[in-house]
Amino acid sequence: MKFINKLIAGRGLCNGLTILIYHRVLPERDPLFPGELTQAQFEWQLDLLARDYNVLPLSEAVECLKRGSLPAAAAAITFDDGYADNYTHALPLLQKYRLPATVFVASGYLDGGMMWNERVIHAIRTHAGEAIDLHSLDLGIYTVNTPASRAALIRQILGKFKYLEHKAREDAVDDLVALLQTSLPDDQMMSSAQLRALADSGIEIGAHTRLHPILARLPSMQAYSEMADGCDELEAIIGYRPKLFAYPNGKPGQDYTAEHVQFAKRLGFIGAVSTAWGCARPDSDYFQLPRFTPWDQSSLRFNLRLARNYRQFRYDKV
Repeated sequence: MKFINKLIAGRGLCNGLTILIYHRVLPERDPLFPGELTQAQFEWQLDLLARDYNVLPLSEAVECLKRGSLPAAAAAITFDDGYADNYTHALPLLQKYRLPATVFVASGYLDGGMMWNERVIHAIRTHAGEAIDLHSLDLGIYTVNTPASRAALIRQILGKFKYLEHKAREDAVDDLVALLQTSLPDDQMMSSAQLRALADSGIEIGAHTRLHPILARLPSMQAYSEMADGCDELEAIIGYRPKLFAYPNGKPGQDYTAEHVQFAKRLGFIGAVSTAWGCARPDSDYFQLPRFTPWDQSSLRFNLRLARNYRQFRYDKV
């Protein structure tokens, strides 16, 4: 909608950058999580972005921010974690609309791994019965005879496990998977070959630690190693050192601290992204750039949210 871009420029916001966060692009609607992004939804969003916005590679956008040379209605597309569908389902659409993107990859899950939250989701999703007894995990007995009831249980477990110490969280998830006798897939995340092909296609690869821990819950040296080792492993696969970093979970002061911002600078990144909402400006902290997730189910709401985001310049920092 061109009038929204005119409104933005007319309010003096033409030098702002809005950064979108995506995770997965599903081939069809997920009955457990109907709000998750599908290929069809992603396509109309890309069509809108291609027509009405100036979409830049994130590293280029950061450099433009520093120079104060952003074009009007500037935007960048990012993905977090490294799901295989970023390659199989998102890449063809990005190529169709000739749009750049940056994919932040947790290197430790490549080639058959599975993130902790996805293991929980898969265990509850595939459980054969209509009830689940989790007394041994201090969670009780749950009826799971509808998609909504399974989704509610998943959200409860994720909330309980999310801020556990990293090893305790992994142990809790392993116990859940073992209790429900779950067989985990080995193709949810990208393979090294898919990551290399994604990079070769022109998609920018950013670092996202090795195992996606909440950095603020780790000892300093372990947090630094997660950041550094993840970058090193990606460089070995794609042939260049990632320029950008995304803090796992990304809430300032809760998921990462000022110490981790300094680590990102020490490791040579040119910028880093959080999950605080807002629009980046030339005077923003390039190591705490704000992003947001576009959940909207209609093009009108999507475009209005983008316009609103251009106007939101205040966001939390550490």
